[in-house]
Amino acid sequence: MESLEANKTWHLTELPPGCKVLGNKWVLKTKRKPDGAIERFRARLVVKGYRQRENIDFFDTYSPVSRITSIHVMIALAALNNLVVHQMDVKTAFLNGDLDEEIYMEQPEGFVIPEHASKVCKLDKSLYGLKQAPKQWHEKFDTLVLSHGFKVNESDKCIYCKSENNTCTIICLYVDDMLIFGTNIHVVNEAKAMLKERFEVKGLGEAKFMLGIQITRTTNGYSPDQSSYIEKILKKYNYFDCKPACTPYDASVKLFKNTGDSVRQSEYASIIGSLRYAADYTRPDIAYVVGLLGRFNSCPSREHWNAIERVMRYLKRTANLGIHYQRFPAVLEGYSDADWNTLSDDSKATSGYVFNIAGGAVSWKSKKQTILAQSTMESEMIALATASEEASWLRGLLSEIPLWERPVPPVLIHCDSTAAIAKVENRFYNGKKRQIRRKHSTVRELLTIGAVRVDHIRSEQNLADPLTKGLPREKVQNTAKSMGLMPTKPRTTSDGNPTQ
Repeated sequence: MESLEANKTWHLTELPPGCKVLGNKWVLKTKRKPDGAIERFRARLVVKGYRQRENIDFFDTYSPVSRITSIHVMIALAALNNLVVHQMDVKTAFLNGDLDEEIYMEQPEGFVIPEHASKVCKLDKSLYGLKQAPKQWHEKFDTLVLSHGFKVNESDKCIYCKSENNTCTIICLYVDDMLIFGTNIHVVNEAKAMLKERFEVKGLGEAKFMLGIQITRTTNGYSPDQSSYIEKILKKYNYFDCKPACTPYDASVKLFKNTGDSVRQSEYASIIGSLRYAADYTRPDIAYVVGLLGRFNSCPSREHWNAIERVMRYLKRTANLGIHYQRFPAVLEGYSDADWNTLSDDSKATSGYVFNIAGGAVSWKSKKQTILAQSTMESEMIALATASEEASWLRGLLSEIPLWERPVPPVLIHCDSTAAIAKVENRFYNGKKRQIRRKHSTVRELLTIGAVRVDHIRSEQNLADPLTKGLPREKVQNTAKSMGLMPTKPRTTSDGNPTQ
């Protein structure tokens, strides 16, 4: 309370006629370290923003956050250029935002001033819980950084770059957490000093843990992994002592919608949510099966539970895998694939793509197509259009980073369908479906402007293959390794001895 008053977050006043007062509550939380140990206890005053009225108490609430793909790209660039990577955390970030609207709040519980009990707090700055608090914080941060010579990346509004005197500084912001990349420690310290002048920040030194991801600096690059998180979910759902499996999905199993009673639906959805976090952030090898199992969230059956158990057994075996970015040649290349002979009840194919930089995957996706394809060629073209759009975005992101080669060459996308490649290289497409024609036009436009190139690759060499279907053990291991997934530390048995 004292710190809030000292920062002039509010002042006491009588409630004007016609105005609405908002309530508040104290939120108590235990902050823990990555290993689960208690770090500190936190009490935060939160406004009951759900009672705010649109166009009266707030107008715009949108606030960008950095894409996880952008963070992967930045870490890959750090490996390529041997950058210094530090991490910072802004304390009570949302308290820094300035308010443009008149907002009144009740006096906090336990801090009511007896002689002014009838008065309310008029907020001068934002508080947690207000709908516009994230937007106001980002505007404050954006204004500060831009005023010190940084330029915002138009492809990701939370990436800021500054280049001068053969040095480069990059700030990657995710709400109140940030990674600072620099060609040397001096430019990183300058960026830190700039932020400390305006905000109360916590310097965490070299980046080690952010958004549930452990970042390890290796002898020849960087390696993000989620081994601690995976061990946590294995223990949470009682799979920590399960028998390890070599593949995340048994390709011989066919999964369909459950027509009977649902089996432990809430727990099933909880596990899928936990697995989705790992699949999207550091584990492309399980992206396909997690996406497939997520289609049965509303009514899972015993067969779906057996498939989840297989994923957990695979994670038990591979919990220590991380994406290794190394000092490879600075090349961005992608792989596209589709599985038309799908397991889906509605006969829609599955698209998959993966893009590599510095020997590791920086962007990947496995998703059921929204358009019903009539042939393998059409499903491959739909997948190729999705991959081309991602390639164009990645190319735009890299074009505004001083450390990347300029002009940025076209992004090469490998596809294993000669029919789809022949179609997109042809100017005209005379198919009957308007949706397919639009996908063809998308790829043609990007080919014409020189944003992407497409070439053929054999199916067994296509890294996007595990994002569209289940594969045998050898292919799972080979594609995972080609995507940069390698152990970050030796696996051990329950008695602490390393496995063979």
